[in-house]
Amino acid sequence: MRGMLDDLARIHSGRSGRHSSWETNGRNSDAWMIEPGETRVLADIDGPGLINHIWMTQGNHYREVLLRITWDNARTPSVNVPLGDFFGLGHNIVNSYQSLLFTASTRANNTFNTGCALNCYAPMPFRERAVVELVNESKQAHRQYFYIDWEAFENSPDDDLGYFHAEFRRENPFGGWGHEVRVNTPEANIVNKERLAYDNNYVILETKGTGHYIGCNLSVTNFQGTWWGEGDDMIWVDGYKWPPDLHGTGSEDYLNQAWGMQDNAFLRNGSSIHESNTDGYQTSYVHHIENPVRFRRDLKVTIEHGHGNHLCNEMSSTAYWYAQKPTKVARPPAVAKRAPVLRDNAGNWLHDKKSQTTSQQITPNREMKANKAAWKKNNS
Repeated sequence: MRGMLDDLARIHSGRSGRHSSWETNGRNSDAWMIEPGETRVLADIDGPGLINHIWMTQGNHYREVLLRITWDNARTPSVNVPLGDFFGLGHNIVNSYQSLLFTASTRANNTFNTGCALNCYAPMPFRERAVVELVNESKQAHRQYFYIDWEAFENSPDDDLGYFHAEFRRENPFGGWGHEVRVNTPEANIVNKERLAYDNNYVILETKGTGHYIGCNLSVTNFQGTWWGEGDDMIWVDGYKWPPDLHGTGSEDYLNQAWGMQDNAFLRNGSSIHESNTDGYQTSYVHHIENPVRFRRDLKVTIEHGHGNHLCNEMSSTAYWYAQKPTKVARPPAVAKRAPVLRDNAGNWLHDKKSQTTSQQITPNREMKANKAAWKKNNS
């Protein structure tokens, strides 16, 4: 098996290039201004080639601005994700962290909407053309610095190299059946299996085609205030069956930690934002570098929100995968419906119905109703 640095000394015939925001008249105003409602092309690159690095820095609009990438003249983008979430930072919050695929660096850790440098090192091969765009859906002009580094090749990439994809999803709040029930209590310990799980778990990714899933980031706004995890990951490969092809044992376990989420960030997993530093906002990530999930026809990646999906916190996620062909991804919610949930001066969550989006509302079954009643009786 080859190591990750094996190609560093290899002499290639490719030609290196860069699209950046440098001021072409030689002065030092090196940022591009993108007006409200404007879609700006940052790079339009002829293939065959490979994007091997993206760097961006900006002072705000991490949820309001979308990063879009379209491969080989496809009709729809294969990457369509809010800027911060693409680089592993949810909630419009910035923080310094390092992983193998993404890094972020800021002088003001764990703060909303301030300056932050963002990097992506995921390789992105293409055959005919790559178009990288920013879409400013905010109400203010957006100031953006960027590098997009790439290589051009004489010959097309090998047939077995896939196209990079990224997709953003959100539930605010998640439609759980018993938000008042504490995690890890007898009342939360319902039976969640078969279609009950398949139809009601939080969906990180659902896609068709051939490819492999390489991980995600998962953001939670912890309205309940206790532990938000214990939700098992369940991944179905090439159709429904029970049990699923991959079944895990808890949210922190899927994120490759244990006993909750610790305040650390490793190359393949960790927390880019930790709730202990942000009063309830969490973003964690796991990257399947050595263990991608391969699929031939379709893939559904899910996770419970609390065991048996009883919690009603806000959840959002960005999934990353490679596909054999450029594939349509889910369109992000409207800008108002992906805004972070804030607190008032007294620390109360400000639930604005205009910003809420709940597509998965669980109808309690007999066991859920009985456990809710038992919780109320035992805690009245």
